[in-house]
Amino acid sequence: MNTSDALRLANERGLDLIEVAPNANPPVCKILDYNAYKYRQDKAERKSKAKQKKIELKGIRLSLKIGQHDFDHRVELARKFLEEGDKVKIEMILRGREMQHKERANKIMQDFIHLVDGAKIEQPLTRQGNRFSLIIGK
Repeated sequence: MNTSDALRLANERGLDLIEVAPNANPPVCKILDYNAYKYRQDKAERKSKAKQKKIELKGIRLSLKIGQHDFDHRVELARKFLEEGDKVKIEMILRGREMQHKERANKIMQDFIHLVDGAKIEQPLTRQGNRFSLIIGK
């Protein structure tokens, strides 16, 4: 059908002429209500977004003077976060004279990773000034 006939037919019905496949030879068009079409597309998009799992970045802070119980508790928290499908950012901030013990800080971070079962390092240990951080995932 030629374009002028299609437009006339769409106007008679109170609908819109929408080009569906512009690259086809000849181009393919449909006669339908554009607002309803757009609404159905947006609704389907919202529905698919709702089904997606959003991965969050959870944070755990360690310190150089952390006690064993606190350390074990944070290991359990990290395991729980990873089981829920989230990523975990582990941070350690060194203050004052603690900056002299970077090796000890590195060892605490490595022990933490070793105790969290099944953790894969997503971002290796980085140091920015007095802050050590790394990101682990499942």
